Amino acid sequence: MIAAFLREPRVATLTTLRPDGSPHVTAVRFTWDEQAALARVLTVATSRKARNLTARPGGRAALCQVDGFRWATLEGSVALSDDPRRVTEAVRRYTARYGTPPPAPPGRVVIEIAIDRITSLNL
Repeated sequence: MIAAFLREPRVATLTTLRPDGSPHVTAVRFTWDEQAALARVLTVATSRKARNLTARPGGRAALCQVDGFRWATLEGSVALSDDPRRVTEAVRRYTARYGTPPPAPPGRVVIEIAIDRITSLNL
């Protein structure tokens, strides 16, 4: 049931840590590759979330998708990449999940979260 829920084209919150250790939470669209246990979020390198990850290499992040009293949180270690192949794969998966391609601003990067913990409620 969690896998089906995570395939629904919903928005989630992404939590990263600022350099001072305080949480930064923002709404994002994401994709979930269950086989690879990898979540992807597209953004730009100058965004607060990307800068948080640059300031704390090897850090962790959490994605939480909510629908009423159903939710799933994906947690794991984070990598930020501007590799064109990785960004292109993230765009492909985003387009398949949400039905339209994402915006294509300059400086686009992909946040990859290697998921090692999933918690949920009512799924």
